[in-house]
Amino acid sequence: MSEKIESLIANVQKAEASLHHELENRNAKIRKKLSRMDDELKRRQMLLKTNVFRYVARANILFVITAPVIYSLIVPFALLDLMVSVYQHICFRVYKIPLVRRSEYFSYDRTRLNYLNIIEKINCAYCSYGNGTIAYAREVASRTERFWCPIKHARQIEGTHKYYPFFEEYGDGENYKPNLSRHRASLTQSTQEELR
Repeated sequence: MSEKIESLIANVQKAEASLHHELENRNAKIRKKLSRMDDELKRRQMLLKTNVFRYVARANILFVITAPVIYSLIVPFALLDLMVSVYQHICFRVYKIPLVRRSEYFSYDRTRLNYLNIIEKINCAYCSYGNGTIAYAREVASRTERFWCPIKHARQIEGTHKYYPFFEEYGDGENYKPNLSRHRASLTQSTQEELR
């Protein structure tokens, strides 16, 4: 990998770390504000809640019709969640890859918002579960790819994971085999450092 690419990757990682830090600070302020939330504020938020019957009556009919299609994905999401968990608990232990902490990918805090009605809370919980499941599965899959096949694709692809920039170049057979053990060792080391 060229120095320029390494420098760009380092800059992106620094920017991501800075963004993460700023978002954590903002979230800490929000949590502090919520913990001090007085009864008056809670009462005002309750006034913002749309009555369930009014919510359904005013809903776009196409939204109502497509809701079962959206919610039908709960079965594949749950199956994916289960299978990824079983897979990593069996295989990652064999390969000595640190387990992905499933709990870090799921948050249901929006269900505690007083201004959401029960339907909105269920929708938020469902979206949290679906996106959390995909993020969790992606991390398990990316660690698997880093262990077994750390080779870049021949063409640029969208949405690569955080390990991808460090993969071997496509077609570089001379460096692939010698560097495979290094990739595996760095996976074990870097993910253990993340767990600290």
